[in-house]
Amino acid sequence: MTTQRADRTALHTPLPTSNVPIQTKLAAAWTSFMFLYVYVDLLGLYKPGMVEDILKGKVFTFDISQTFAVSALAAMSIPALMIVLSTTLPARANRITNLVVATLLIPYMAFNLAGGEWLLYYGLGLAIELVLLAFIVRSAWTWPRTPAGA
Repeated sequence: MTTQRADRTALHTPLPTSNVPIQTKLAAAWTSFMFLYVYVDLLGLYKPGMVEDILKGKVFTFDISQTFAVSALAAMSIPALMIVLSTTLPARANRITNLVVATLLIPYMAFNLAGGEWLLYYGLGLAIELVLLAFIVRSAWTWPRTPAGA
């Protein structure tokens, strides 16, 4: 009887809340954002006609060139760099960098809806990206402060 009571008590014991450092939360959010960003583009290749357009040297309305590839790589590098920066920058610089970069990415990500095709697919991707960016902005904005005497 005692074992059953202990089992029931264990089931109703509140789960401990761990204090995850803000830097880890930001790095996790940027990691999630990066995976989603890549997968939206990758799965977009399954859209009928996309591969044919790529073979003809076009992505959306852009010519595939070294300039296009460098621009795309630079854009894709932002979340990867933010993972590292979120875990290594000092708190003040970290907070500002996360606020600025996440805020600037919001309109840039909205550009993915341009063109009007597959609005549900790209709309879902954008909605999740915006939730992640909003989390990053909110987390950086509300960065916990320690009293000067602590």
